[in-house]
This record gives sequence, C-alpha cells and structure tokens, in this order.
Amino acid sequence: MDLMQLFDMLLHVDRTLGALLAQYGTYVYIVLFAIVFCETGLVLFFFLPGDTLLFIAGAFCATGEMNFALLMALLITAAVTGNTVNYYVGRAIGHRVFTHNYRWINKDALRRTHDFFEKHGGKTIIVARFVPVVRSFAPLVAGVSEMTLPRFQLFNMTGAVLWVGSLVTAGYLFGNVPVVKEHLTEIVLVGISAAMVPLAIGGLYKFGRNLLKR
Repeated sequence: MDLMQLFDMLLHVDRTLGALLAQYGTYVYIVLFAIVFCETGLVLFFFLPGDTLLFIAGAFCATGEMNFALLMALLITAAVTGNTVNYYVGRAIGHRVFTHNYRWINKDALRRTHDFFEKHGGKTIIVARFVPVVRSFAPLVAGVSEMTLPRFQLFNMTGAVLWVGSLVTAGYLFGNVPVVKEHLTEIVLVGISAAMVPLAIGGLYKFGRNLLKR
C-alpha cells in the first residue's frame, strides 16, 4: 500500500475500518486516537470523520473485533486532550491580541465574546461536540475568549464523555443492524440536526426577545 492509498483509507476510515483492522490489528487503536485528537485539537484537520467513525468503531466492538472499554477510554482521552490543546492555542493567540495594538481587531467585540463564553460557553462546548467542523473550532474560540481553564475543562470532559459514549454505544447496539448499515449517512445527518436544534431554538428566542425590547 502506497502513501496516497493509506491517506485515503485514513480520510475515509469510517468506511475502511474493517480493512484497517484486518491489515494492522491493534495498531488501529492508535490510528483512531490520532484521528479524534487531530479533528478536535488541530483546526486544519476539521475534515476528518468523527461521528460516523465513533459509530462504526462501536459496531466493530459488538462483533468482538475491538475492545469496547479500551476504545471508550482511548477516544474520550483523545477528545479531551485534543480540545485542551486547541484551547491553549486559542489562549496563546488571545494573549497576543489583548497585549498588542492591532488596529484591525475590535477589542470591545473580543471582550464581549469573552463575556459570552463566561456566561454561555459551557453549553457551546458540549453541543459543539455533536456538530462537525464546529467542534474543531469551538475550543479555539473559547481559548481566544479567555474562558477560564477549570470551567472549560468541566464542559470539555462532559462533552467528550457524552459524544464518545453515546455514539460508540449506539454503534455497539445498532451498528450491525442491516437497515442501519444501509442508511448510516442519513442517520448521522438526523443526529447532527437534532444536536443543532437547541442552538437554533436558543438563537430564535434571543432574537425575538431583542425585537420585543425595541
């Protein structure tokens, strides 16, 4: 297998996990850890599969090809540490923004963002776990906004447990059901939509409340 073929398998690991298991065995645990870490910790890798990967990995646990407890522990750790790295990158950027006089930066808006995360950031960090692309950027924004580390870690760990735990368990229970296999993409899209509903409702509520105040 050449480098391009390997990269393609990793990029579509949610569809090629069986082949990777057959070829690399237990090394796949390291691959899955790295993918979840990079997707959540490095914004450049926001395109990596997340939700479907967790679901499919759970399905392979049900067949006995992977260890459920080990997989859960590794992927929760990857999700937590990935977000933490992303948060610290944001903190480093935020520090320079606050200490340098950049004319193109609206510091008042930046401080308002900081206040927003202090009040509502926890919900954002948890819900973002279930929204592709957003989950790669939310911890970075939290760091830039200087959300306090203890508060961030509380919601970071809660979100990681809920995200990995729910999707891996769902895959374990339902991943090998034929109808689920055939419509996995649609099921994941429905799950993503459901995760975004609370955000949409909250946004509409605040918008309506602002209109009534005028």
